[in-house]
Amino acid sequence: MEHPWITKGRGRGRGRSSSTTSSRSSYGSSSNTPILQRGGMSLVKLNSNTEKTSSSIHLEDIPESDPLYAKLQEFITQKQSNTFASIAKEDTVDDMKTYEKVEKREMIFLLENSDIQRREEPWKIFQRYLLNGLYFPDSYEFEDFIFNKTSTGDGAITPTPLLIALTLIQGAAAKGAVCLDGTLPGYHIHPGSGSGANSWLIQLEGGGWCNTVRNCVFRKTTRRGSSKFMEKQIQFTGILSNKAEENPDFFNWNRVKVRYCDGASFTGDSENKDALLQFRGQRIWEAAMADLMSKGMRNAQQVKVTFCLVILLALVIHNLISLIVLQALLSGCSAGGLASILHCDEFRTLFPSSTKVKCLSDAGLFMDATDVSGGHALRDVFKGVVSVQGLQKILPSNWTNKLDPTSCFFPQNLISNIKTPLFLLNAAYDFWQIQSSLAPPVADPHGLWHDCKLNYEKCSASQIQFLQDFRNDMLNAIKGFGVSTQNGLFINSCFAHCQSERQDTWFADDSPLIDNKPVALAVGDWYFDREGVNAIDCAYPCDKTCHNMVSK
Repeated sequence: MEHPWITKGRGRGRGRSSSTTSSRSSYGSSSNTPILQRGGMSLVKLNSNTEKTSSSIHLEDIPESDPLYAKLQEFITQKQSNTFASIAKEDTVDDMKTYEKVEKREMIFLLENSDIQRREEPWKIFQRYLLNGLYFPDSYEFEDFIFNKTSTGDGAITPTPLLIALTLIQGAAAKGAVCLDGTLPGYHIHPGSGSGANSWLIQLEGGGWCNTVRNCVFRKTTRRGSSKFMEKQIQFTGILSNKAEENPDFFNWNRVKVRYCDGASFTGDSENKDALLQFRGQRIWEAAMADLMSKGMRNAQQVKVTFCLVILLALVIHNLISLIVLQALLSGCSAGGLASILHCDEFRTLFPSSTKVKCLSDAGLFMDATDVSGGHALRDVFKGVVSVQGLQKILPSNWTNKLDPTSCFFPQNLISNIKTPLFLLNAAYDFWQIQSSLAPPVADPHGLWHDCKLNYEKCSASQIQFLQDFRNDMLNAIKGFGVSTQNGLFINSCFAHCQSERQDTWFADDSPLIDNKPVALAVGDWYFDREGVNAIDCAYPCDKTCHNMVSK
């Protein structure tokens, strides 16, 4: 059976991310005549001589207003209605082999004869997308998708971004430190210079969690679970930028982005042999830190000795020594922001007391909130993560002695016990939490929140009040935390998620502000003890500087 449509072209990087994308293969015959083209996309009609093959449909390139979207919707709905009807009732997938064709930011749809292939998970995801709205069942797929379906202001992105290659951690496998599929973990590193040569910023990548064996199996066929699918290069922007005008306080530090491929915020240490899954987040964390220590991060200890020797021998190089600053900052976004909290005190132990060590959690303040149905959708997700990966056995006993293991994943229960200085950067109306915790489809089966959660301007008065209550709960949860002068807060009243990695929200001409101060300067003031930072925005809709995420 031939299928009339096939796409070819290249995907685009996310505006909010530091990721770039390699070229994709073009499918089909060169004699195919494009029906519609937009950017790197082509919609073509196959001729009778075209070899049957898989097609790669880049969903993030297709806004609903685009004719391409309508054509695909019409084709899929008409030609595959029977398939959709059957797969919607299925709870399992028969054939896992074709999962290997699923790559980041795109769903692979197998347009071939096999009934089993047409029942694959990518078909299910696309069906739910077309017929049930903008929703992916797994949070990491939703996160990738939603940031391509949203507009977030006009902040400029670096015209010549810094591209940093992926480094796989050789020897990690011998330590059992592997991704979900058993591949090596990795990171991207750009060396520091000048006064920042001995300062280190470690950024932990985010990307949701997998809370069932089934979606962990699917996840290992994406960059979130396998280094096979990770980009070979990514852009360093925002807090990772090497330009002083874009990243005034950390631009010349050693800056590292540790890739996320374990599905549990770098915490697990178990396996599921039947499903061929490795849950080794804790070991990945340890292997990454050890590897970075071997590449210079341990200089914090060595320089202290050198400094003492210099003092004993002579004081004539005082000005030179003043340039050597021993500093480290652990940061992370989303699931990585949660990880930066979970590992904050552990990070502190890597360095001597003379080293200034602090932690930054961006969009990691996940609340144990009541959803629109009265349930606790995110708690259910975290409960699944704990159960699937056996985290109750590895979480610190000083936490689990006081809390059930699931509660240990909610920062509101942990931050008062973190000894290392910690900065919480979060949107009070966290876009991801609205989508996946407050009003996920499971809690909103009739779609009453569908428009509101994609564009706050479409919310009713009662829906806005629900979101205001969420903000109030967040502020109450951090009330005691903000009292400590060693900690910092930047809670703006924006519909956003992850503001440190994007240039437009980190430091740009039109960046979000609280008291006329952008995120980058607030974090810098706190880290370098220039002044205390306890910035809490007024409630929506007062802040006009936000880069709010709304549906295109």
